[in-house]
Amino acid sequence: MQYSSVTEILGGKKLLGRDISGRFDMVELGGDGIRKAAVSHLAGWLSLSWREMAVLLPVTERTLQRYGPQKKLGRPVSEQALQIAEVAAAGAETFGSREKFLAWLGAPSAALGGRRPLELLGSRFGAELVRDELGRIAHGIPA
Repeated sequence: MQYSSVTEILGGKKLLGRDISGRFDMVELGGDGIRKAAVSHLAGWLSLSWREMAVLLPVTERTLQRYGPQKKLGRPVSEQALQIAEVAAAGAETFGSREKFLAWLGAPSAALGGRRPLELLGSRFGAELVRDELGRIAHGIPA
C-alpha cells in the first residue's frame, strides 16, 4: 500500500500539514492530532455522513459538528481516523477502485462473521480484522 494514498484520502498535504510516507508519520500525526477538515475529507471519501462517521470514531456527532475545520482532534480520534484511512487505501488498492472497495465495505462478509466490514472499523481490533481480510483477498486466499 502506498502511504501517499492515505495522504490523499485525508485531503492531502494541505489538510494534514505534511505528507505521509510511512508508519512513523502516522504515529506522529496521531500524536499531533489531525484537523477536522481531514476527517471530513475521509468521511466524503467513504461516502459517510457525520452521524455514520461519528459511530466509527471515539467522539460524538455533536462534538464533530461543533468543531471548526481547522480544529485539531485528540489522539484517540486522530489515530482511529488514520487507521480507517489506512484500511481505505489498502481496500482501494486491493479492489482496484474506490467504488468496488466501498461496495465490499458495505456488504456482509462470511469471512467476517457475516458482518459488514464497515461495522468493524469503529475499533482497532475490528479495523485489523478488515485489514487482514483485505490481505487475504489481495493474495487470493479463500476465506
